[in-house]
This record gives sequence, structure tokens and C-alpha cells, in this order.
Amino acid sequence: MDTDKKHIFDNKKNVQRVLYGLFSSLILLLAIEPFVTKHPYFPWEKSFGFYAIYGFVACVLLVLVAKYVLRPLIKREEDYYD
Repeated sequence: MDTDKKHIFDNKKNVQRVLYGLFSSLILLLAIEPFVTKHPYFPWEKSFGFYAIYGFVACVLLVLVAKYVLRPLIKREEDYYD
């Protein structure tokens, strides 16, 4: 079995390409946001970049909850299967 198989993200250049693509799409979406008609339900939804900030904060909160709340609940001892 070949354990030295190279994967697509082993090359730093490919990682940089993905990051550049994500950041450029973020900039593009933020650039066209003023031209999109919004139908906000709450007043704070009218602010510029609200959905980008909301999505980022929600993602960070999900990671923190998974790490500090859920992980201790389901974590097993190191020698659990021995």
C-alpha cells in the first residue's frame, strides 16, 4: 500500500489558490451588495456586510461550542478500546 500518496492540498500553492479564490469571492460579493435589493425583517439587517459578519460569528461559535461543550461530553479515555 502506498502511504506516500500526495494529495491536492499537500502542495502549498494549491492551498493559496483556494484561499485567493475564497477571498476574491468575498470581496466580489461585498462589492455588489449595495446593488442588491434587500428585504430585511429587522433593522440591523440593513447594515453593510451584516450577513458576512453574521455567518463568520456563527461559524466561530459553532466551532467553540463543539470544542468546549460537546467534546468533553463525548470524549473517551485514551485506553477505552484496550
